[in-house]
Amino acid sequence: MIRAYHPQDLATVLSIWLQGNLDVHPFVPADYWRKNYALTAQLLPQAEVYVAEVHGQVVGFLGLMEELVAGVFVDRAHRGAGLGSALLRQAQERRDRLRLFVYQQNPSALRLYQRHQFAITAAEIEPETGAWAYQMEWKRR
Repeated sequence: MIRAYHPQDLATVLSIWLQGNLDVHPFVPADYWRKNYALTAQLLPQAEVYVAEVHGQVVGFLGLMEELVAGVFVDRAHRGAGLGSALLRQAQERRDRLRLFVYQQNPSALRLYQRHQFAITAAEIEPETGAWAYQMEWKRR
């Protein structure tokens, strides 16, 4: 089930965010994510957030800021079960255009976005991490 975020989801969503970043971005120093935890905790409630629930437990989320998909995260135990796709479909139903950034070294996320018709529009080195990132965009047809 996909639903709107509630303030009581914050601790679980932040835990999924941190663990997800540590799991899928081993090329970024772990301290980078830990240092950004407090900032993420401040910014997340300002975004339009949707959560994925399984048996009443929050196991994933997607954050939107205008047309920017700020992140799609699914906890380790539920990755590969289609929840990332369900969250992206939720965003695509609500916008005519979406954009996002994905690390080049995160091939599973890149494949997910390409399956949902996101196209690479630019590539750049992210100054904060030194890692290559693609900018991707999706437009309703």
